[in-house]
Order: sequence, then structure tokens, then C-alpha cells
Amino acid sequence: MLHNSNFQFKNIENNPLHLFCGIKKSQRNSIPVNSGFLLLFLLISLLCAGVCPAQAPTNLTTELLEHTDRVFLDGYPADIPLDKLKTAVERYRTAAIRSPKPYFGWIVNSNKYNTLQTAYRVLVATSPKLLAQNEADMWDSNKTASDNSSSVRYEGKPLQESTVYYWKVKIWDNYETESDFSQVKSFITADTFDEATPRYPLQITDEYPVKIKYLGDSHTFIDFGKDAFGKLKLTLSSDKETDTVIIRLGECLKNGLIDRKPGGTIRYAEYRLPLMAGIHTYAIKIRPDGRNTNMSAGGSGAHPILMPDYTGEVYPFRYCEIENYSHKPVATNVVRQMVHYPFNETVASFHSSDTVLNQVWDLCKYSIKATSFTGTYIDGDRERIPYEADALINQLTHYSVDREYAIARHSHEHLIKHATWPTEWILTSVLIAWYDYLYTGNPASLHKYYEDLKHKTLMGLKESNGLISSTTGKQTPELLKSIYFQNGKLRDIVDWPHSGILGLGKNEGGETDGFVFKDYNTVVNAYHYEALKLIGKIAESMGKTADRNFYAREAEYVKSQINRLLFDKDKGYYNDGIGTDHSSLHANVFPLAFGIVSHKNAASVMNFIRSRGMAAMFAAPALVEAVYEAHDAEYGLQLLSSTAERSWYNMIRVGSTISLESWDNKYKPNQDWNHASGAAAAYLIARRLMGIEPLEPGFRKIRIKPQPATLQQANIRIPSVKGAIGVSFDNLPGKKFSLDAEIPANAVAEIWLPKLSTKYKLKVNGVSQKGVVEGDFIIVRTGSGKYTFTVEK
Repeated sequence: MLHNSNFQFKNIENNPLHLFCGIKKSQRNSIPVNSGFLLLFLLISLLCAGVCPAQAPTNLTTELLEHTDRVFLDGYPADIPLDKLKTAVERYRTAAIRSPKPYFGWIVNSNKYNTLQTAYRVLVATSPKLLAQNEADMWDSNKTASDNSSSVRYEGKPLQESTVYYWKVKIWDNYETESDFSQVKSFITADTFDEATPRYPLQITDEYPVKIKYLGDSHTFIDFGKDAFGKLKLTLSSDKETDTVIIRLGECLKNGLIDRKPGGTIRYAEYRLPLMAGIHTYAIKIRPDGRNTNMSAGGSGAHPILMPDYTGEVYPFRYCEIENYSHKPVATNVVRQMVHYPFNETVASFHSSDTVLNQVWDLCKYSIKATSFTGTYIDGDRERIPYEADALINQLTHYSVDREYAIARHSHEHLIKHATWPTEWILTSVLIAWYDYLYTGNPASLHKYYEDLKHKTLMGLKESNGLISSTTGKQTPELLKSIYFQNGKLRDIVDWPHSGILGLGKNEGGETDGFVFKDYNTVVNAYHYEALKLIGKIAESMGKTADRNFYAREAEYVKSQINRLLFDKDKGYYNDGIGTDHSSLHANVFPLAFGIVSHKNAASVMNFIRSRGMAAMFAAPALVEAVYEAHDAEYGLQLLSSTAERSWYNMIRVGSTISLESWDNKYKPNQDWNHASGAAAAYLIARRLMGIEPLEPGFRKIRIKPQPATLQQANIRIPSVKGAIGVSFDNLPGKKFSLDAEIPANAVAEIWLPKLSTKYKLKVNGVSQKGVVEGDFIIVRTGSGKYTFTVEK
């Protein structure tokens, strides 16, 4: 058995090539030599030279951005390099670096098992010619012993504003192998170093119809296949100057045509376009909506995010009608200019034996791209305002479908300084900060906003019973100023809308499951506990031991008070608040999801949760999280793949191609048909059904814990700062479970497999193993590489 970096593999003896490639030089020197072994040694040496080469790092990032070398001209990626920008006469945009000491990252590549980076060397220069000679006039880190590959901070000569720099990196691994240098990556610094998180410019993608139908009477119906935020260009012809065509844009249909009165804030617009004689290409100028473009419209200090001048105003539409036009336009005559944040559709995928799950994944993945049109996470087209709870869902879903982290961080930092009114949302900022660090491994934002995050725990609202309240007179001007909320008072929200819209049951309004608001509410205090717990972890990551201990004690006290004052022992689950015996789904989901529920009460809480169904929209992600935390995989699968009215699939059934703000129009009559908070199912599929999540910041340690229930087959590939993570399983429930996993280099993993019986049979890459039993699971610890695990009853 080979022991290497604390991981054990018993199948080594069946793979001599693997054996030799995994042995360090010091170990090789101790191997007894005879003629037979020497011959084998030489043979393997020759093979290893071709099969175990040192691979250069790839996917270099600066300040979390991979494509810092790209230039965008009016929204389109262009071929001009950064060092030629001074010659450009067009309007160009770049992802300029705004910190004088940026963080660098890269992906370590290896075809060897259990590869860990042990050192790196970064070169930064003002010229690629210097780097070509392995020289650097700005910074040479020299060989630095470290496994850090996601957040190495620049420590060279002072960078200058508005300057192009070039860098590359090489690494050493635990096989004492030195890689080649990476390809050179360039970046440009901003005009001013303001330490803000850089982002890509918005991108424009030209899209063409998937269907054109000529209806007669000079009327054409056009379908682009999916809803998107964009503009419209038409190439039309006319024999005279007096022709005027009517253009209709919309998101949904009625009787085969665009619905002229769709209701709520589902979009419909009409334009009149005068034509010129001849053939010309026309741009339809989108009219701004007063609500989502008025900087005084948001209230509570929150304002809409405005579109930049290089894209102009946009409108969400899938369908277009052209009337009073006697010609028949073809697809190339009709162009929708979709505006979105740059998005790579190829880095994440999911497919399973359940066709509903597959459609839900596709809906949610596309929703992240489509709703990114402002470059900041917003709440949909109605307001275009960022909200913390929406941003958290957007963040986790975006992490699951693209290797992109800057837009999430930018949105989070915007919200720190532009807080919104719901009490729970303020607390959510701490959750976003923790997940930012957990998924990126980059501590820059934590260091910059740590003091602000401490205020976001809302300890200033704490009362003598240890719980917080927004209604007992603690909302002082000083407290509100400390959380950057200076217009009105905080209010508990629980879910939306609060009242009157066909809730679960005849007398229970909206999406709150009849929640009864009191001075001390269970949902708010569950969030308070989670914020205290996570700020303690953040403090620990920053070496602030006193703060870590303080917040850990506070979190435990709040947890005990929630269980003492809000848990109903007679019923076996939580009431909505102190002073009511009403119990809602929300009041039980969040304590379970956040780890407040004691082991002895978990079953009774879960029984109540099952009885309420999907009586929530905002709480739906926490519901699914809680269900999988309780290892009720069957109910989790039921929720994700449901085709009921309250389900992700219902968003598809009603005709939308972007996730909705609520399950159905009747639950929120003013809802948007373009709201990323409804896209949570994608991250829940990745994190809970397939079980992929980071256990240590920057994916240094990964957990893969699939809970398939009766799902027969599924495969997923998601990005991470360490590289792609792949998981695929075949499942014969109760009989046999097979899992293929691909772990990126410079990471380790825990693989959790179902324990099918007390006398289970486990094989790893065809060799029998025992693993470590944990409840109904078997845990196998691995390093990087590709593995096949099989468990039989």
C-alpha cells in the first residue's frame, strides 16, 4: 500500500505505471534493485516520460477574472489586444484591474493521481518579451512553497494606473515535478485604484429567429425560442417613404399571438416604425420604463441598476410581430441583440434519467445568463434593484453553471453599501460573504468589509432574551446607519407576497404559509443564528481568535434560546414566534436548514415539513437544503422533479423560458417572468442531489455526497476554481450503486456513498475497500484523479 499525502490506495499493485509515477525520488532510492526490477524500472521510466508529463497551469485569473486580456467594442468581443488600445477610435471596454495589489489564480493540471501543488513561481512584467526570457521587471515571486493556486497576492513593484502588464506562472507538485510556464496572460489597470471588484463589460450576442410564420394580411409572427433582454434590428424594404410598420414585442402568447394584456409585469410593447424607400437596417429604440430606470423609484435607499450607454436600454421579449409589412422577412432580416454578462455555456452540464429534472436544469442555467443583463444581480425587470436574498440564490446558482465569481462579489459589495428593507435580507449579507470565500478561496472582500459584516449580524437588535426583534425599539439611527440603511425601518418579510394571494389553504395568504408575525419571529432569529455562526468562521479565517470565540458563544446561545422559546414540545416543531401557536413551513425549514434542530426533534420537524408541501417561494431553496440535510432524498427528489402547480417545472409549463418570481401568476399577480431567484433548482441539483460542495475555502477539500433516492442515472459537470468536477452515477435502489468521480488536481475529496446493507461490498477502481461508515453512508477519502466506486448490497 502506498501512503502519499495522507491518502491510501489499495489498487496500486494492479497498476505499476501508477505506482512509479506516484513515488517520490527519496522513495525510489530505497527500492531494492535487481536485474529484473531494473528492466521493469527502465520500461516504466520510458512510459512515464510520455504518460506523466509536467503540465503547465491554465485558466489564469486576475482578481477572479479569466479574460482580462479581452477588449469589447460596443458590447462585442474584439480582436484588438490591450497594448493597441491607444490606437482605437471605437468605444471600447475592458475588465480593468482596480487594485494595486491584485490576486492571481490558476488551475493546476495533472494526469497523475493525488496531485497537489507544493510551490509556485509567478513572473509579472511590463513586456511579453521579458517573460519570453523568463525575466520579470515588476515581480518575480521566486519558488514559493505553497499549495495556494486560487488567491496569490501581488507583492512586486507598485503597479501604475492605466498600464498593461503581463504575467505567467509555473508550479511544482508533490511528485517533485516542475511544470512548464503557463501561457502569458495580460491585464490592464484602471484609471484609478479604488479597490472595487472588477467586472467584465456587458456583452451583446446577435440572435436569429428559430421560427417565422407568415400569417397573411401583411402580418408576420417571429419566435426567438427563448426570452432574453435585448434590442431589435430589422432589415426591411419599401418602395415609398410613406410606409409605416407596427412592431410588437412580448414575453407570452395568447391564442397563438403575443398577449397584448399579459398582466402583472409580464412584458408587452408596441412600436411604429416609419420606413425609408429602399432596403435599410433599422434599430428599434427601446423606451425606458419609469419604474426600473428612475433613480428615486426604489425606496429604502435602493435604486435601479441603469443600463450603460454602450448597450442602451433593453427589453425582455421572446416574440416579435411585424404588421403592415407586405414582404416576407427571413431569419437574417430579424436580429435580437441579447445583452448579458459574459457567460460560458460549455463549462457546466447535467443530464439524468428524469426528463423533468433535465428541463428544470436547463431553465435555471439559462436564467442566470439571461438575467445578468445589468452586470449586477437584480430582482427582475420590474424594479431592476438588487436584493440580498435574490443575490444569494443568484450567487450559488451562478457558481454551479459557470466559472464566474466577480459579478457575485460585485453584487454583494454593492448591497453592503445599499442595504434593502427586509430584516432577513440584511443578515443574508453575511451568508453571501461566506459563500464568496468558500467558493473562491479569495479573502480580499472579507478583509475589506469585515467590520461592515459584523454590523450585518444585527446584534444591535438583541433583547434580554437573547433573540433579536425589529419591533421593540432597537432600530436606532446609529444602528441603521451602521448597516447602510437610512430610509425607513427594517421589516420582517419571511416570504413574498405577505397577504391575500391564494396561499396554501383558504385563509392563508401569499407565499408565507399563513405566517403569524410577532415581535420575536423564528425565521428572523434562525437567520441571526446562521449569520453569527458564519461571521465566527470568517473571523477564524482572518486569524481573529477573540472574535471567533465571541461569535461562536453568541451563536450557541441564540440556538439554545430558539429551541427553548420557539420550539413547541407538544407539537414537536416550531411556532412562528413567541406569542402564537401557529406553525408555518418557513418557521421549521430555516431551523432545520441552518442546523438548529436537535437530533431528537429532527424527525418530527421533518414530518411537519412534508405535510406543507412547497408552500413557499423564497423558502423553497432552504426547504430543499433542509430535506437533503435530513437525508430524506426521496422527498428532495420529489420536490425538484415535481410537476405540480407549485414547482419549477410549472414555470416551463406556463410558457416561460426564464425562471419566474413565483410558482405561478396567481400567487404573485405582479410577478416578473425573468427573475433569477426562481433558478435555485440548478444549484440544489449540484449541491444536494449530486452532492458537490466545497468543505474548505477555494475547493481545497471537496465533498461529493449524492443522494439519488430512486433516480436511476445522472451525470453532472460543474466548474470550480480548482477545475472541473465531474460526477456520474448509475443506481439500482437498494441493490447496487456505481459512481464515477473526477477530482481536479490540487484538491482532495470525501466521497459519500450509500450503505446498502451492513455487509456492503465496496470497490474503488475495481479493488475492494472498506471506507468509513457514517450513518447510512460510506466515506472514502481520495486525492485528485478519476475514480469508479461501486457499492453492492
